[in-house]
Amino acid sequence: MSEMRSGQATCFLCDQNLGRLARWLRILGFDAEYMQSWNEERVKTARLENRIILTRNHSLASHESAVLVRSDHVQEQLHELAASVDLKAGYRPFSRCCVCNNLLEAVSREEVRSLVPEYTYQTQERFSRCPSCTRIYWKGSHHDRASRIVSTIVSPGMAT
Repeated sequence: MSEMRSGQATCFLCDQNLGRLARWLRILGFDAEYMQSWNEERVKTARLENRIILTRNHSLASHESAVLVRSDHVQEQLHELAASVDLKAGYRPFSRCCVCNNLLEAVSREEVRSLVPEYTYQTQERFSRCPSCTRIYWKGSHHDRASRIVSTIVSPGMAT
């Protein structure tokens, strides 16, 4: 699957059964759109965009550029996907908003001073913000937990 995409960023479209997987792919840094309900027009557009379509539906998985995800558990789903798609190529952890899918932008501490808890402001140096939903991100304990999970998906030494 990844050989046909050489030179291009790996992008995904997750069906309505894979919302958590879409979120984790975003944490890994991939452009991962999520369909809350099946939309054939969106699937056609995704194919034109050269997105890999991820689905839990066996009949839909027979389409070209679709990958059947068998597991019900997100960590197992990520391992399944890593076995069929080269996730190392587009791996940029914590570079996307896990809610909106937009690339995060670095912001100064002063810009977020009134937007984060005082303890966070005092203990963190770097912050990022989603330009769409304005959600603020920093490397707190949630980042450490996610990094441990991510390190089980990609090669040891790649996780940051």
